[in-house]
Amino acid sequence: MSASIRTQAAAEHFLARFRGLSQRTSVPPWRAQAAEIFREHGLPTPREEAWHYTSLNAMSGIAFAEPLTPVGTQTALAARLPAIDAPRVVFVDGRFDPALSHPGDAVSIRTGSRAFGPLARPSSERLVALNGFLAEDGVSIDVAQGADAGTLLLVSLGTDEHGRPVSFHPRHALRLEAGARLTLIEVFLGEGLYLNNPVLEISVERGATLTHLRLQDEPAGAFHFSTVYADVAAEGRYDSVSAVLGAALSRMEFHLRLRGSGASAHLNAALLLAGRQHADLTTVIAHDAPSCASRQTVKSVLTGRAHGVFQGKIEVARAAQKTDGYQMNQALLLSPDAEMDSKPQLEIYADDVKCSHGATVGALDPEQLFYLRSRGIPETEARQLLVRAFLAEALEPIRHEAGRALMEQALAGWWERPREHRP
Repeated sequence: MSASIRTQAAAEHFLARFRGLSQRTSVPPWRAQAAEIFREHGLPTPREEAWHYTSLNAMSGIAFAEPLTPVGTQTALAARLPAIDAPRVVFVDGRFDPALSHPGDAVSIRTGSRAFGPLARPSSERLVALNGFLAEDGVSIDVAQGADAGTLLLVSLGTDEHGRPVSFHPRHALRLEAGARLTLIEVFLGEGLYLNNPVLEISVERGATLTHLRLQDEPAGAFHFSTVYADVAAEGRYDSVSAVLGAALSRMEFHLRLRGSGASAHLNAALLLAGRQHADLTTVIAHDAPSCASRQTVKSVLTGRAHGVFQGKIEVARAAQKTDGYQMNQALLLSPDAEMDSKPQLEIYADDVKCSHGATVGALDPEQLFYLRSRGIPETEARQLLVRAFLAEALEPIRHEAGRALMEQALAGWWERPREHRP
């Protein structure tokens, strides 16, 4: 069976689930439109440029069902919640769990499924269309003008419902009004085999600042596809640091637009992959206004037969004079069988800009390793020290103490996993 036929079969399964939903309840037009887009185009395949390095064949034989276990019964998962003293919103299998959530009163929160916002593009991102016609729940977060809302945890806990693989497609929205501030810590955890396909739309208004930390540490059998849209107004700031350690197959997409003069975005990430994991980080930063700046630093560490992908694109519109854009991807291969594909891109239509990009792939420096060994440091510890030093630049922007501790703890735990999942 060809790859295209396998992905078509998987797409048909999702559409059959939608037809069952349509028979039980009335379907709003936006859901029907998303389903029609998906019906026409199906799941993406490596024949498409944006998916050239990532295949979804691994999930083609799995019949992902609708979550049925009542929210509030997965008490064992509560122990996995991050030990951070901050308001939190928790979703279990894509559904809001009020028992595990404590939103606080610093932000306005509403839950429930909703139509697409102005940023999502189901017509061009098929996994967003899939989210659209199967979305069951989500959260809408609003931070009032000038408010410093502190820290908010947004946690996703996934399960396979005792051997019954499920898929869930939450859709979230976040809006910071002018001058507002928020640190959003988004964490993805779980157990078993499932598919998690969230969409998050972010609006950062004039002079507002969002710090967005993401930890994807889902189980080895999970599939993770997430799409983030962020729209940043004049003098607004979006700072993001992501750590990708989990899931058998994952893809994170970021679509950022700097639409006002003086807007800025920092988009850093660390990918730690082992075994046969495949992780794809795809970013598009559109500079639509003058005097905007963007920075991207992505570090990848791969061992075993892991496969990492970074596709990063900076788009500079004709009106976006005095753009300052920087993009760097560096990969460290700890195994001869590991693979890294890197595709940095610049698309520039303005003439007064400063843009650069680069990529490197290499192994641990044997001289550095020898130096540490000669000082009495065991080989495993020496390799760990060198890897942590390599990752330091990607994590350097994190100023949030508890958020940084969460990331550091996850990275340290990577070395403690079974032998087949570590270097």
